[in-house]
Formats: sequence, structure tokens, C-alpha cells
Amino acid sequence: MSDIKIKNYFNAGLWSERFGFLAFFISLSTLYGCASSTISALDSTLSFAIPRTWSAPTVTGNDTLMQWWLKFHDPLLDMLVSQSLNNNLTIKTAQTALRQAWAQRDIAAAALLPTLNGSASAQRNRSNGIGSSNLFQVDATGNWVPDIFGAARSGRNAAENAALSSNASLGDTQVMIAAEVGLTYISLRDAQTRFAIAQENLTNQEETLRITQWRQQAGLVTALEVEQARAAVEQTRATLPLLQIAISQNQHALALLTGQPPAMLETILSTVQAVPQADSELPINIPAEILRQRADIKAAEYNVLAARERINQAEAARLPGFSLGGSIGLSALSTGMLTNGSSVISSLIAGVSLPIFDGGARRAQVALQQAVSDQAQLAYETAVLTALSDVENALLALNNDQQRLRSLGIASESAASASHLANQRYSSGLVDFQVVLQTELTQLLTQDAFASANALVSSDQIRLYKALGGGWQANSEKNIVKNMAPEIPTKNQSTLIATP
Repeated sequence: MSDIKIKNYFNAGLWSERFGFLAFFISLSTLYGCASSTISALDSTLSFAIPRTWSAPTVTGNDTLMQWWLKFHDPLLDMLVSQSLNNNLTIKTAQTALRQAWAQRDIAAAALLPTLNGSASAQRNRSNGIGSSNLFQVDATGNWVPDIFGAARSGRNAAENAALSSNASLGDTQVMIAAEVGLTYISLRDAQTRFAIAQENLTNQEETLRITQWRQQAGLVTALEVEQARAAVEQTRATLPLLQIAISQNQHALALLTGQPPAMLETILSTVQAVPQADSELPINIPAEILRQRADIKAAEYNVLAARERINQAEAARLPGFSLGGSIGLSALSTGMLTNGSSVISSLIAGVSLPIFDGGARRAQVALQQAVSDQAQLAYETAVLTALSDVENALLALNNDQQRLRSLGIASESAASASHLANQRYSSGLVDFQVVLQTELTQLLTQDAFASANALVSSDQIRLYKALGGGWQANSEKNIVKNMAPEIPTKNQSTLIATP
């Protein structure tokens, strides 16, 4: 019987030394982990002051905007927004990006843990056809890189903040899609309302044309009045195809936003309904609280945190690295001998690497990550300024458009009354045709303007809800961390927004 081949880098008397090395590295890593877990407080000072109040008059208060579309009390709008949040392809793309970001975080977190691999082999050797021998081996190898200076930990934190930023970006996408559905639905109802107004005015103008033709036959008016009446009729009729185009295009846009083919919603949206409007008063928080509700600001904030962690990672890469590796296995000429204590093969290796000269590459990497961090900070400040501007503009537009709507409502009622009186007097021969023509044109224009202004107020309300961060849950990242990734305490997720 051939001798059993055994490979062993250390004899049995050195096991205590091996465990001594292992205990040393574990202790060193633990001590540094405690020291490096204290991340310096984030600088929350912006280059500008956040205003304490809005410039436009508002009703101060706190109101949930996560499902702002319910405030319009329109079941069809509720259904369309719900379908878009579930089926919109842009949202699904953002969801896949979020899953990818959490997978990257898991990869980065795995660098903190040791690796362990196992293998087994069976070999049969024959020499010159005379005899043969067998060799059976079972091995387990492991490797651990202690995160002495926090490079892997910073990489994990950076990846986690990037994932939280991706989650906030998903929320921002949901906000935009929900608002786009609402605005498109308002545009559809506006076009349908204006189409009905144009048809009603066309009917009145056609009646005026018939009366004018009768009066011409009676010799009371000339052909000039008849042609003017016909021109007014055809001019109104010419607006109908344009409004029908707007109706169909908005129906197709809603189908696209809900993830359906263009013509799928034509039947359900063909019934004409009034333009929905939300409650007139919306309690609004102070600017600092509003900023915390915005998904795009959350995303920018997490990008800053991720960039700062990458600076720490680049700094740690300039320091020495340590590693522990080892293997243990069994090797014997037969399977029965594998359980024999003499078949054990083991090894333990400790290593250290120290960057000596790299041409300044690591230093440049730190400078690169610092520039990326500065860029992320500027993007964050831009997002804050944009959010403040969005809210101010939405409040300004809503307040002024509501005033305009009230004036156009009075004008529309007066124009309808004037047109009715002019037609009565024209039929009695008390006024000439120019008065009728002018009052009918004024009625059409004011009614159309009133309908457009009414839709514009509803659109302003939706834009305000969007500017306030409505359409997503501001604290939803906590649940996503719990559901999509192992729960690891983080120490760097404090807000960048300072309460003024």
C-alpha cells in the first residue's frame, strides 16, 4: 500500500500560534471598528437661507398629500392614477433600477464578511499499465480581509445611500407620473368642455343664420348680413376638429401613461364630464418641512451622503491592508482512510500589503471623490432652490388664476345674457345684425376662456401638489431597507436640511 500523501504548512505544535494571529486581527478590527464608527456630523449649512414663510398667502397647516388625487373626488381620475402607478413603464424601469441598487449594496456589504469555499476530488493514477493508485481529497478554504481602516464599511455605506437615493428617485418618478396623469386628465376634460361649448354656440349661430336668411328673403337685410352670419358659423365649426384632435391625443396620452395601447381608453373616456377641482383651501407647511417631503431632494441628499462615504473609502485605500487565509482538508488513498486523523491537511496564512509608490493614483482618487462630493452638494442645493421656486410659482399661479376665473365667470354670465337679449331684439327688428354678431362672438370667447381658466385652476392645484412633494411617502425608505436588504445600522442618514 502506498503511503498517504499529506501536505501541511504548519506542524501540530503551532496551532496555538495560528489562533494567536487570528485573535490579534479580530481584536484589531473590532477596536478600529469602534473607533471608526463615529462619523463626523454632516455639514447641514446651505449657501443660502431657507425662508421661514412663503411669499404668497397660504393657510398654515399639515395635510397629507400622498394621494392628492382623492381630493378631486373623481373616481375615474383615481382609477387612472392607480393604474399608472402600477403599470407605467417608466415607473417599472425605476423599480428595476432600485433592485439593481440594492443588489450593489449587498455586494458591497459582502466585502465585510469572510469567504469560504469547499471542493472535493477523486483521482486514479496508472503507471506503465503495471499498477494503479487512488487519491481522494476534500478541502475547505477561507479568506478574510479585516476592514481595519473602514474601506469596505465606507463602500457598504456609500452603496446603501445610493440605494436609498434610487428609492427616492423612484418616488420622484411616481410623483411626476401621477401629476402627468392628473394634468392630462384635466386637459382632456377641458377639451371636451370646450368642444361642447363650441357645439352649443354653433347651434345658436346656425339659428341666427336661418333668421338672417329669412329676413333677407323678406327684404329686411342684405346679403352682407347673411354672409357675415355664415362666416361666423363656419369659423366656429372650424374649431371643432382642433378640439377633437386634443381630445383624442389626451386619451392616447392617458393610455400610454397607464401602460396600455393608445385606443384602449377611448370608450371609458368618451363620456363628457366636468373638469374636477380639489378643495379650495390646502393647508401648507413651512418651507423647511416642505423640502423634507420632496422626493428629488431626498435623492440629492442621499447622493451627497454616498459621495462623502466614497471619499472615506478612497482615503482608506491609501493605508495598509491585511488579510487572513487558510485551508483545511482531507487527503487519502481510499475513502475509508479519509476519517483517519493523519489525513488532515491544514494551512493558515496572514498577509499585509502596503502601498509604496503608485504615481499619485490614490491621492488623485481622493481628489476625484472630493470633486464628486462637491458636485453632489451643488446638485443638492440646486434641488432645494428648484423646490422653493416650484412652490412659489405654483402658489402664485393658483392665486392669480382663481381671481381670473372669478372675473371670467361674471363675464361669461353677462355675455350669455347679452347674446340672448340681442337675439330677441334682432328678431323684433330693434337692433341691427352687427349687435347680434358681436354679442354671439363675445359669448363664445368668454365661455371658452372661462372653461380654459377653470381647467387651468385645476392644473395649478395639481402642480402645487407636485411641488409640495405629493404622490409618495416621504419615509418609505425605512420599509424598503427592511424589506429589500439586511438591516444594518447606519450612522450617516441625518438630514442635510437645517430647520431655520
